[in-house]
Amino acid sequence: MSDSMCDDKTKTRTINPLAIVAGLAVLGTGAFLAGVTASAQDAAKVDPKHYKVEFENDQVRVLRITYGPHEKSVMHSHPAGVVVYLTDASGKFTMPGGATKAAVTKAGTVVWVDSTVHLPENTGDKPFEVIEMELKTKPAATK
Repeated sequence: MSDSMCDDKTKTRTINPLAIVAGLAVLGTGAFLAGVTASAQDAAKVDPKHYKVEFENDQVRVLRITYGPHEKSVMHSHPAGVVVYLTDASGKFTMPGGATKAAVTKAGTVVWVDSTVHLPENTGDKPFEVIEMELKTKPAATK
């Protein structure tokens, strides 16, 4: 079945409206996925104001994360790792689909984090500082 029809008398082409809708849907989905992929970038590269690489080797990367009051980042990604809160922190994480999650954490808290894509924001009136240890590879099994 053709997506268009040609009238031989007028030499005009009529395009099936369903074909237009399907084409726009494909283009829209591609643009959305490209936007999420482009947004889900390395935090230290897309937001060096807040993310500083303190140490890196073939197994781990250690980030120092600092946010001033009410500062916001950009959408970025992290692999799985461990986060150590050096100060109290009040924040909000916005996910690629728009869902948000509030987080209030005390200084000294140590947590495991799965890989993620998010846009963090300091919702508090004080700056906060965090150390994040991002794992690059799974450790080899010990014998």
